[in-house]
This record gives sequence, structure tokens and C-alpha cells, in this order.
Amino acid sequence: MDNSPGTLRTILEAARIVAFTGAGISAESGIPTFRGPNGLWRSFSPEKLASPEAFADDPRLVWEWYDWRRQIIHKAQPNPGHRALAEMEGRAVGRFTLVTQNVDGLHDRAGSRNIVKLHGDIWQVRCTACAVQEQNDQVPMDPLPPRCRCGALLRPAVVWFGEALPADAWGRALEAAAQAQVFLVIGTSATVYPAAGLVQVARKSGARVAVVNPDPTPADQLAEWVLRGAAGDILPRLL
Repeated sequence: MDNSPGTLRTILEAARIVAFTGAGISAESGIPTFRGPNGLWRSFSPEKLASPEAFADDPRLVWEWYDWRRQIIHKAQPNPGHRALAEMEGRAVGRFTLVTQNVDGLHDRAGSRNIVKLHGDIWQVRCTACAVQEQNDQVPMDPLPPRCRCGALLRPAVVWFGEALPADAWGRALEAAAQAQVFLVIGTSATVYPAAGLVQVARKSGARVAVVNPDPTPADQLAEWVLRGAAGDILPRLL
């Protein structure tokens, strides 16, 4: 694999660039990941809380967990990796798409604008009855669980285990991957499907793949460049 500076400059010179990010980039801002050593809350695993069944069984418990997560995220700040991607978009106006599995909103706060949010947004709430969706930045949230103006329960506007990805977001992500000339895989284990399948879509369509991650991932086998390390260290150097 050629990791020379001259070769890496081709990333920014590509006609269409897609960055695909996962929890690892936000972990650098202090946000616990689902599967990391700090990924548990009380005695519950995220898989037992982030599901329609859990919400139906105990909506207050689920909301207590999301309120806890929102408070952590509220205190966190975008790191150099987030900011580098925003700068990359600014340099490649009209040629750059950011596809993220993260729901924390740190890409927005860093200045990224052309974002496809595959798993939703923790700062959005959706009514379980009338389906109205709106921004909610209240920290801490009160009351718990929150209710819509129609009286029904509100839920976080995120994708839970067992739910399909939003059709619009997934369609945009597939289109971006298929049209990419360079596809950056950043801070993701590349094991959660269907999102991880975007790497194969991009590669089969002729994109040059670059992986930025501290640890090996299945995407490494498809990559032309594998850059070991934190996004906050590597991405600013690419710029």
C-alpha cells in the first residue's frame, strides 16, 4: 500500500469524495461507544435499551439512558477529526458527501453540512402516534418520558436494533458510494450491516478506498490505503 504524501493528495483531488464515519471518531471526543469498555450503562447493555421492545416495555428507562447520553454529548466538543472533515468539505464544495453512523451531531457542530445520517439524530424526537419530528436540545430532559403535543409518547429519532435504516438516507448513501472516486472509511469497525456494505458498493464501482482506524477492520482488505491511528491525528495531516 502506497501511503506517500503524493499519493494521499489524490484523495482531495478526486472529483467525488465520500467519508464514512463511525463511533470511533466521536470516541476521541469522549463519547462512549456501544461496544467499547465504557459502553455499558448501569447493568444494561445498549442492545437491551435501544430497541422498540425495550421502549414498549419501559419507556422511562429507555429515556433515562438517552438523557444520560445526551448530557455526555452536550458536554463533548468536536475534535480535530470532525473539523478536518468539515474543512475537507469546504475545499471540495459540491464534491464531498459525509455519511455517518453517528447520532451525536458533532459533525454538524464542526461545520459539516452535506451529511447523510444513517442512524438518525439523538437531538431529534419523533411522536409515536402522529409521527411529527422536531429538534429537541433540552438537557437534561424534563419531564421523562417526554410527550408530544398530541399527548402520545415521544421517542428518540434514531434507528434502534431491529429497525430498518431510513429509506431516504440509505438511498442517498448508496448513490454517493456508487459515484465516489475516493471512499474514506473512518473510525468504524465496518462490521455493522447494512451500513458496512457501502464499502463494497464503492469498491465495486471503482472507488479508491482509504481506511483510517487504530485497529484492523474487514474494510482493510478492500483498501488501497490503510492509515493506522486516530482520525484526529491523521485527517488534519491529510489536509
